[in-house]
Amino acid sequence: MTIDAPLLVTLASWALAFGLGFAAWPGLEYLIHCTLSHKYRTFLTPLHMGHHKNPRGVLTAPHAWVPAAFAIWAALSLAFGVGWGTPAVLGLLAGFARYERFHWRVHFDTPRNAREEMLFAHHLAHHYRDAKSYHGVTTRVMDRIFGTLPERWEEDYAHVKGRKPLVPEDTFAVYRLGGLRSMLTRGAQEHAD
Repeated sequence: MTIDAPLLVTLASWALAFGLGFAAWPGLEYLIHCTLSHKYRTFLTPLHMGHHKNPRGVLTAPHAWVPAAFAIWAALSLAFGVGWGTPAVLGLLAGFARYERFHWRVHFDTPRNAREEMLFAHHLAHHYRDAKSYHGVTTRVMDRIFGTLPERWEEDYAHVKGRKPLVPEDTFAVYRLGGLRSMLTRGAQEHAD
């Protein structure tokens, strides 16, 4: 079986557009969190401040991200064509899904390795030490680039290190948010103690 050369080019361009969209997510994450949620008062600010008041409200409301995803898709499709706009937005959405899952884990789970331990401390320092800093959730790179990683980061990380994960308010929320495995593991450990 042979694959048509134009099909290979199309598949390669889709993969490239998807990869570029996924790679662009940390920059968009930083822009949304730092600029549109903290620095300026926008329609996202009340949603985000609700999360600061109650970190259990960890998932982004669909009425905030669905229109934004559609607007980004429309802009990219107009600029580069639907063949690039669609996979690029799907890549962004994959990055967003990864972010949502990781953000949920920061608040309701424990880190699995040293890198996660550092990123958990990074985001928890944003909540419990300095809300004007530590805007990256899935990476610290943007905080380093834009100067929102304070020189005292090690002290702030030490202050929040070892915080117990939050307990979700109901089992349905835990299951819906993807944390059933964590809840069951913690439940089994608590019964064993």
